[in-house]
Amino acid sequence: MTRYGLLLILVVVGHLACGGAELRDDPVDTTEVADLPRERGQNVLLITVDTLRADALGSYGNPQAVTPWMDRLAVAGVRFENARAHNVVTLPTHASILTGLYPQEHGVRDNSGFRLGDDLPTLATLLRAEGYRTGAFISAFPLDSRFGLDRGFEVYEDSFVGADRPPAFLEQERSGLATVALAREWIDSSDERPWFCWVHLYEPHFPYAPPESIRSRLSDDLYLGDVAAADAALAPLLEPVLTGADGGQTLVVLTSDHGEALGEHGEATHGIFAYEGTLRVPLVVYQSGLFEPRVVSEPVRHVDLVPTVLDVVSLPVPEGLQGRSLLPALAGWPESATPPTYFEALSGQLNRGWAPIFGVVEGHTKFIDLPLPELYDLDSDPGEESNLAVAEPERVTELRRLLAPLRAMDPGYRRQPEDDETRRRLESLGYLSGMPDPRSTYGIEDDPKRLMDVDAALREVAGLYSRGDLEAALLQLREIVERRPGMRMALMELAHLERAAGNLEAAIDALQQAYALNPGDNVALALLAAYLTQAGRMEEAVTLTEVQARTAEPDIDVLLVRALALARAQRGEEAFAELRQARQVDPGNPAVAVHMGTLFLMSGDRDRARQAFQEALSLHPDTVAAHTALGVMEIEDGDVETSLDHWRQAVAADPQQYSRLLAFGTHLWNSGRVEAARPLLEYFVDTAPRETYEGEIAGLSRRLAGSG
Repeated sequence: MTRYGLLLILVVVGHLACGGAELRDDPVDTTEVADLPRERGQNVLLITVDTLRADALGSYGNPQAVTPWMDRLAVAGVRFENARAHNVVTLPTHASILTGLYPQEHGVRDNSGFRLGDDLPTLATLLRAEGYRTGAFISAFPLDSRFGLDRGFEVYEDSFVGADRPPAFLEQERSGLATVALAREWIDSSDERPWFCWVHLYEPHFPYAPPESIRSRLSDDLYLGDVAAADAALAPLLEPVLTGADGGQTLVVLTSDHGEALGEHGEATHGIFAYEGTLRVPLVVYQSGLFEPRVVSEPVRHVDLVPTVLDVVSLPVPEGLQGRSLLPALAGWPESATPPTYFEALSGQLNRGWAPIFGVVEGHTKFIDLPLPELYDLDSDPGEESNLAVAEPERVTELRRLLAPLRAMDPGYRRQPEDDETRRRLESLGYLSGMPDPRSTYGIEDDPKRLMDVDAALREVAGLYSRGDLEAALLQLREIVERRPGMRMALMELAHLERAAGNLEAAIDALQQAYALNPGDNVALALLAAYLTQAGRMEEAVTLTEVQARTAEPDIDVLLVRALALARAQRGEEAFAELRQARQVDPGNPAVAVHMGTLFLMSGDRDRARQAFQEALSLHPDTVAAHTALGVMEIEDGDVETSLDHWRQAVAADPQQYSRLLAFGTHLWNSGRVEAARPLLEYFVDTAPRETYEGEIAGLSRRLAGSG
């Protein structure tokens, strides 16, 4: 039996268990279906604007919006008033858009720790199999090809990730203007085949930073300013379609992955709750030769997009998709009974140990299944301010039963740990990463509604730390941990801040608590072993990592930390053996080569150390540790210019390395090696970010000037 066949049986069984609650559409008369407008061989342009609320567009009723291009498309096309996502973060929702499957079916539940499986058909694989050219042009790291959405695309343009020149390693997003320019170039270079082009823009995502020309017009609402910037960026894509320059041969689908809370219900951005501010999205479908302009009020979903596109271009729709074709609605047929919309929000559970959110929308009624359940009439209460769950327990029971078979399709989820680079990139975008909370039950105290003050406190910790007030950040974070001792993410952050404050033993204690929450958490294990090694407790680190290192699938970070602990414990041969095993696990990982170089340095073999660091750079030109190590070695060998070149590349890849450059240059100066230190310190003064190092730059400038 196929995967899709099994899913169909599960849904039918769930239908019977619900006493007849409809989960799918009734069959449509095939003679009428044959009369619907279709056109084989037309081009398909899918546009997803990240973090775009439906009500942030003028065409959806916002009088302050400056969105002329998207509004023109909406007025000339079919605008769906009630479209919803199935998750509230970027990667899972795009997986649903491209597969036509709910998150529990395609398996991607959050931005971190999940990959789209290579056995699932996607819109790209299906269209490519029918002779389409396929290209994707993305603007942010959560959609990087490593997460699996590149399947079926001949071109998957994510080159801004890991570029080897600035802006590089920390450059997590690309401007919409740049992404659209690349997409436009690809479209214009098309051969005779029809094409499918997916373009993803990131501008409305926090932090909101519209260009000055837009900021001056929308200074009191920077989110709308970012939306306006995204709209302006789309002009080269939408103008040829709207003016007919494309020959009327392009089907356009414009939507968002999710919205933005903007402070509603106490949520600043998105990812925790699944209220309408983040769940409801714009959806516009345009094809001037097939569809008349109209507004459709019936509820629709992201899973409907794959069957709709395939139906419009007259291609077969695979069996087993949760979505249904919206072609009847596009053609103006009378609105029919619509299936429910399943949704989830799991980031709070996965990263904080809070209760997960699951829910369903049926008609105008929305049910959120939490320890404190929520029920809303969206017609009379679009802001979801009046919870009817206590007043209407029968309706809660009914909708919980409707949700049950959709939940029954869930095979569960096992999150895989991300490597350091991926974690750092996601966290720089505001996406925290952790391991699944092992509990299966949650109480009222775990309901996210009861914990938004904790969320606000976590944001305050981040703000205090970024402003340099480490003491206040630590005090705030300790209070959070005292209140929520089982919150793994807070313990991990506490360990980081305690170490930054010089409290290494307190950092180790926090990590031990985090690791005890989930002994399968290899992220906490590797970091704990590293801190123990730094504290001189190498044998403890070696013992702690023994079991995981001997499993059939050892974690690469655990092996690397274990190797360093063995080397520090004067067990060099065992350390090299661990690194050889790490190389077998992940032959292309530059961190293995860096650790090899470090061990060679510790043993006094500088030539082999240099070779290892250069190997790391051949694997990834932005390997910061290799650049800094070679930067130090070249100074020792008297080659100041080559050393400076390595430091240039290190700080370009990671601006935090300016602190190491400052420390190293100052050490050289204080050691009497002024001529070697001077070019490094002059480069620091000329290029280091002044908002971060204003005092250091002023002091060094005086020192350099005074030394002649």
